[in-house]
Amino acid sequence: MRLLLLQLPLCLLLLLFSAPAFSFTALVVSVKDGDTIEVLANGQATKIRLHGIDCPEKRQAYGTRAKLATAVLTFGQAVTIRPYETDKYGRLVAEVMLADETNVNQLLVKDGWCWWYRKYAPADTVLETLETEARQTKRGLWNDPHPVPPWVYRKAKRKPPVGVLEPLP
Repeated sequence: MRLLLLQLPLCLLLLLFSAPAFSFTALVVSVKDGDTIEVLANGQATKIRLHGIDCPEKRQAYGTRAKLATAVLTFGQAVTIRPYETDKYGRLVAEVMLADETNVNQLLVKDGWCWWYRKYAPADTVLETLETEARQTKRGLWNDPHPVPPWVYRKAKRKPPVGVLEPLP
């Protein structure tokens, strides 16, 4: 009996920490770039990284347009945040839903302003299908014959670590 009483609190803690985070409603107060917004809920600002997508970087081709597309959809709007996890930068990774239940993550892919981020959402067949359709119809950044994925762009922009010398010609 005593062992059972000790196990019960442990089981409850495991359930609490393994359960998915609860959705919440918030006001979009800032759009950082195409796939990152800031929301205000209960007086607290939270950065949200849109799950399963990767938009062009600000200085990359279509980066400004992707940010504008996200801003037009979300800025000043009450949205529902459906969390997945917290990323290494402390941002909440989530799906963002408009009041009419439009999934912002999916709409940005459908309209051609971002890539389906296979690395972080490999099983998301909806995003996969939406990206394929956007590519085929040359919507948004897919109008470019050779769009550069943001993860390739970021890697090319990284500087070598301090102390690493470039080979001499």
